[in-house]
Amino acid sequence: TGHAHAHVLKAWAGSPVAGTELVVVSPHALAPYSGMVPGWLSGTYRFEDIVIDFPRLCERAGTRWIKAEVAGLDPQHQTLTLSNGACLQYDYLSLNVGSTLVPPSGAFRAQILPMRPLADLHDRYEELLSQWRLNAGGQPLRVTAVGGGAAGFESLLAVLRRLRLERPDRVVQGALITHSPTILPGYPSGAQRAALKCLQEAGVDLQLGTAWCDSIGDCSDWVLWATGAQPHAWQREPTLLGGLSVSEQGFVQVDSLLQSISHPNVFASGDCAQWVSPLPKAGVYAVRMGMVLAQNLQNVLTGGPLSAYEPQSEFLSLLATADGKAIASRGRWSLSGRWAFWLKDYIDRDFVRRF
Repeated sequence: TGHAHAHVLKAWAGSPVAGTELVVVSPHALAPYSGMVPGWLSGTYRFEDIVIDFPRLCERAGTRWIKAEVAGLDPQHQTLTLSNGACLQYDYLSLNVGSTLVPPSGAFRAQILPMRPLADLHDRYEELLSQWRLNAGGQPLRVTAVGGGAAGFESLLAVLRRLRLERPDRVVQGALITHSPTILPGYPSGAQRAALKCLQEAGVDLQLGTAWCDSIGDCSDWVLWATGAQPHAWQREPTLLGGLSVSEQGFVQVDSLLQSISHPNVFASGDCAQWVSPLPKAGVYAVRMGMVLAQNLQNVLTGGPLSAYEPQSEFLSLLATADGKAIASRGRWSLSGRWAFWLKDYIDRDFVRRF
């Protein structure tokens, strides 16, 4: 369950297709909205403020919700195998399962906090926070973020703020490691400069052009793993795909109608999909895909024409900096300030309220 399927369920509640059973499968009842996760990490929002309640959404739509996750599929026989051992038959399948991260393994001492999947982040973060509140040591706590994109940047600033607020008596050090020669690659130079200033003000040790190694884990207490999105394990295992076409990395390949290029009765959207021209793994694309997906699923069931998804060439990006401000950018321009966070807060709360 992700941003796109939230749109599908809302549309279905208003216009269900007669004679059709819609079944929703997800491992967690509450799906965090990615745009508000940094605010929750920093303590600005409660977890319940940032989630979409899918069982409640399913109830409104008159659909069935199953607590499980995908373990594999057989497109030829149109069956889906679930983690609870169940096997579902389908006529049409829509995948919006997001992405994951595979954290490093090794003998280092740091505790790893992967930033994806978002639904698993809650329990792990709360566990680490509980340990921090009870920590009786006097040594500084060192938090290292790995990944110089938006997720690594926002998450590090948010976690540093939360830890320092929870224990003002303790020293919390921050570091950001990225193999990129710049912070926020792909963002305008003004946004990059603003990000550098925020990191400097937060006392972050920035290491550009640096690859992860176990020694970084040995000199860190927490590691926020925020590298590029990866497909789930079953998407990377050919025997569990049944011939479904995926990219070299394992993302489901779809055409402009969001249909699988190998099996047209399978749709995919959001991070788990790879569009005709690969797109960044960002929620802003999943939200727009959701509107097209909702209409196409309705129309494929009723015999109507399908619409092509057209990704926006530019979009407004709002990065929270955990100090009551945000960095706004679109295309080549960027600005920052409190007004940008107020705008971000309004947009994000409004999105979650819709569901």
